[in-house]
Amino acid sequence: GIDLQILGIGRTGHIGFNEPGSAPNSGTRLVTLNDLTRSDASKDFGGKENVPTKAITMGVGTIFKAREIILMAWSEKKASIIKKAVEGNISTDVPATYLQMSANTEFVIDAPAAVALTRFDTPWLVKDCVWTEMLIKKAVIWLAKTLGKPILKLTESDYNNNGMSQLATEKGPVYNINIDIFNKIQHTITGWPGGKFNADDSQRPERALPQVKRSIVFSPHPDDDVISMGGTFIRLADQGHDVHVAYQTSGNTAVWDDDALRYVEFAMDFADSQGQDTSYLHSLYSSMTAFFKDKQPNQSDTQEIRTIKGLIRKGEAIAGARLSGLKDENIHFMDLPFYDRGKVERKVSFEDDIQQTMKLLQQVKPHQIFAAGDFADPHGTHKICFEIILEALTRLRVTEEWTKDCWLWLYRGAWHEFEIHEIEMAVPLSPQEVERKRLAIFKHQSQKDIPVFPGDDAREFWVRAEDRTRETARSYNELGLAEYEAIEAFVKWKFD
Repeated sequence: GIDLQILGIGRTGHIGFNEPGSAPNSGTRLVTLNDLTRSDASKDFGGKENVPTKAITMGVGTIFKAREIILMAWSEKKASIIKKAVEGNISTDVPATYLQMSANTEFVIDAPAAVALTRFDTPWLVKDCVWTEMLIKKAVIWLAKTLGKPILKLTESDYNNNGMSQLATEKGPVYNINIDIFNKIQHTITGWPGGKFNADDSQRPERALPQVKRSIVFSPHPDDDVISMGGTFIRLADQGHDVHVAYQTSGNTAVWDDDALRYVEFAMDFADSQGQDTSYLHSLYSSMTAFFKDKQPNQSDTQEIRTIKGLIRKGEAIAGARLSGLKDENIHFMDLPFYDRGKVERKVSFEDDIQQTMKLLQQVKPHQIFAAGDFADPHGTHKICFEIILEALTRLRVTEEWTKDCWLWLYRGAWHEFEIHEIEMAVPLSPQEVERKRLAIFKHQSQKDIPVFPGDDAREFWVRAEDRTRETARSYNELGLAEYEAIEAFVKWKFD
């Protein structure tokens, strides 16, 4: 056999391309790829339709002949399947579970890929714990959700019968623990995301002063602001704060080619109706049509096409921000260079992106920054955009006094949401605000119905957003808190 076999793992549990249903003694062969596997490979092939349906793989039996096997996995996307592979029953449904039978297998994974493992997710079930405030909060919420009971109805027997007797003994009585956790969760709820003036802010997530805050919402793509925190965006503007939005990238990659042609057709027809010369537009249209005809998967668009697609997203973003209550002068389009540069250069520097972000922050001098903390988007743009903001702030904190009073809030929602125990500010939305947020999302017409990059979730972005915020509200209610139509959640970044 092979001396060293290095494996990855697919979200179906495949090793090699041994998809669910593969036998433990299978050999090298031609296989049919699972639909999820093809979806995960779509980025590399320029679309799922370009991903082969078949593959040749070394079989499970062949893999087991190796003297040493190492399985590697990175990122939270792999967390659930890693848990099944390590802790689940050995099953043909998850071929990676076969590795449990090997004495020569080692898993090498990063912390995000390990978060669902019992020893990290619910450690009180397998070992004694050092009970920090966050771990107590997580455990009590877990217990309430597991038993389907409000927090204040949890009993000592509930603790003892569900692996939490150590917590009850060390920190009890349990009713005091329940009250403490209930209060902590209750204090995350605020209808004043910019702080409530002339109110005691000792138990509120945001400061009362200054009364009018300068807030800036950084949006990696031109629709992340309204999808992820549109209700809070609206509240900040309605409550009189000086709200800015900064669209970090043009988002031009996520526009269909036929939409770009449609907008040029409109420009030609309008110019012609006004008696203007349309020769350049006709020439551009012809060159675009020819380019699209021969365009290869993952091929970058021409500069003219990228500009058109970027302007489509820009117009949509302006309409959404205006509906949310922003003034035009507070709408900033950064068009950070890394976004287009990364399409043609393998090694990308972010220094000019950082400098541009520092310049905008120095111009606004915000008291609040809202940034995307959702790093599950298909191309990793959210993570890069956050790291640029963080580096810009880190540098400014050395010399700029205003940064000492600047709070950084992370939002999620487009791809997944924070866990309840992580939430530090929960902004409830009224039915009217949910509808207004929906209308702001609808302004992004190029992303409706079937967007270019929908990810795994077949729902439209506005449906995802509403379902997730309603689920957060429902979770709060099930824990014994008030019932709200929807809740947008935030976590405060800790610099020190």
